[in-house]
Amino acid sequence: MQANGAGQGQESSELSCLNSAQNGESSSAGGTHSNGLLSSTDNGNTVGTSNGSSAGPGSGTSKKRLSQAEEDVIRLIGQHLHGLGLNQTVDLLMQESGCRLEHPSATKFRNHVMEGEWDKAENDLNELRALMHSPNAIVVSSSDFLSVFTSVSGQRMKFLLLQQKYLEYLEDGKVLEALQVLRGELTPLKYNTDRIHVLSGYLMCSHAEDLRAKAEWEGKGTASRCRLLDKLQTYLPPSVMLPPRRLQTLLRQAVELQRDRCLYHNTKLDSNLDSVSLLLDHVCSRKQFPCYTQQILTEHCNEVWFCKFSNDGTKLATGSKDTTVIIWQVDPESHQLKMLRTLEGHAYGVSYLAWSPDDTYLIACGPDDCSELWLWNVQTGELRTKMSQSHEDSLTSVAWNPDGKRFVTGGQRGQFYQCDLDGNLLDSWEGVRVQCLWCLSDGRTVLASDTHQRIRGYNFEDLTDRNIVQEDHPIMSFTVSKNGRLALLNVATQGVHLWDLQDRVLVRKYQGVTQGFYTIHSCFGGHNEDFIASGSEDHKVYIWHRRGELPIAELTGHTRTVNCVSWNPAIPGLMASASDDGTVRVWGPAPFLDSQDADGLNGNL
Repeated sequence: MQANGAGQGQESSELSCLNSAQNGESSSAGGTHSNGLLSSTDNGNTVGTSNGSSAGPGSGTSKKRLSQAEEDVIRLIGQHLHGLGLNQTVDLLMQESGCRLEHPSATKFRNHVMEGEWDKAENDLNELRALMHSPNAIVVSSSDFLSVFTSVSGQRMKFLLLQQKYLEYLEDGKVLEALQVLRGELTPLKYNTDRIHVLSGYLMCSHAEDLRAKAEWEGKGTASRCRLLDKLQTYLPPSVMLPPRRLQTLLRQAVELQRDRCLYHNTKLDSNLDSVSLLLDHVCSRKQFPCYTQQILTEHCNEVWFCKFSNDGTKLATGSKDTTVIIWQVDPESHQLKMLRTLEGHAYGVSYLAWSPDDTYLIACGPDDCSELWLWNVQTGELRTKMSQSHEDSLTSVAWNPDGKRFVTGGQRGQFYQCDLDGNLLDSWEGVRVQCLWCLSDGRTVLASDTHQRIRGYNFEDLTDRNIVQEDHPIMSFTVSKNGRLALLNVATQGVHLWDLQDRVLVRKYQGVTQGFYTIHSCFGGHNEDFIASGSEDHKVYIWHRRGELPIAELTGHTRTVNCVSWNPAIPGLMASASDDGTVRVWGPAPFLDSQDADGLNGNL
């Protein structure tokens, strides 16, 4: 909230709030309390305050001088009420408080703009300029706003006025008058000549609808003039004219800040104030967060090494040591998972899965001693490709190119391939011992963590590579945020680290998780990917808010190491975890139980 410092001169006192005794104004409708509020009357008798004191018109009791913050609040309320059309209420508020909503020159300027009296509005600009350079002008900081009316700012305001004047002449069919504005007033400003060329092209518009469409302009009237006034107000200090809808802006900022600080906020942000209550602070209950076991999937008969929701969130794929991949269907209403099909034949087990961008295909990889890779058509359940370049290979990781027509794969024995959907080798990079892979959205850059405790970027087109991340311990796995800016690393003996790929800096180290030399896969999740979840060797699932190092939830229930966590990208309240205990747990909000029962569910801190 902007705090305006009051000046000391005569003009300053005009712009600040004065009590009734100082400005000589008498209170209307009854006496005035010492707090400046108007007293009510009951059958003609003045009703006093709670302490029994009252002040009538002739009592000689004056109300206190309002502080700067109180003045600002009154002006904000007045502006809001004025926007609601409660003008008489505004007049009474200003009269009783001794405040002025805005400077008279600003009011006159506003009226002339709204009435389309452009010559008068232009003259008002000179008055406002003089006001700004007056030694008695109220400004927040002399260095901030005495420069607001530099020649550039003044030209900009005048340009906006003349532009509206020009467009309105054109819409009214007054082409000669519009041409005179263009040649005699806009062009001599020598401001934004590119825009003047665009404006001159509107002379060729055959009718008003054509003009409004090409200029992306509402047309002559209240709407376009209000928009113009909003732009013009940005050049004026708030002591002279308040920024448009300032109270709504402050309330919206307050709501957004509270949401931002809410540990469990996991719903779509809505900037509309009508969607929230301003009477209570924003608080999301932990029971709305995916901290509670909704379902335990027990169809695998051995350790479950990996799980991954499809990009559209309608399916979950799980890979196990039992040599199978199970595809689960997510019910859009109940969010319950039902087994859709089983993909068999992965002799070494399945330790990594990757959905194609359109979710048509699924690639399955095995552990270190596996030289094969399976590419399945998920919709038909048919194996499209079983790829193996050499029995000496170790293909343990895979990543899809954004075009969905290529993928990269590799392993710790030094293989790094780019292939098509039939498994044909397109390119290869020798000597890179790959631990984990990711393709960036540019379609060219492949990120690969290797045995040198780093992540490098590889470009298969021009065969260039560069170092991006350097850790001090082995990087067991990593994943990248949707926007490609952040990388989440599971680092041996260190835990979960967040890196900024653009700035190449370590942003945060998350605490709590137990990470040794097992490969554990973490993930981003929730709306706007505000949360981070990871498995752990202590049998728990840990969840952090992205901005905080300490976990906001520790989910219990698994009985052995949790190898992988996947957050549903379409349903922010749904998450899955895969464990060596042979189960997949599906996590969601608390069920509809009494609060005492819900508090007693597993998954609480």
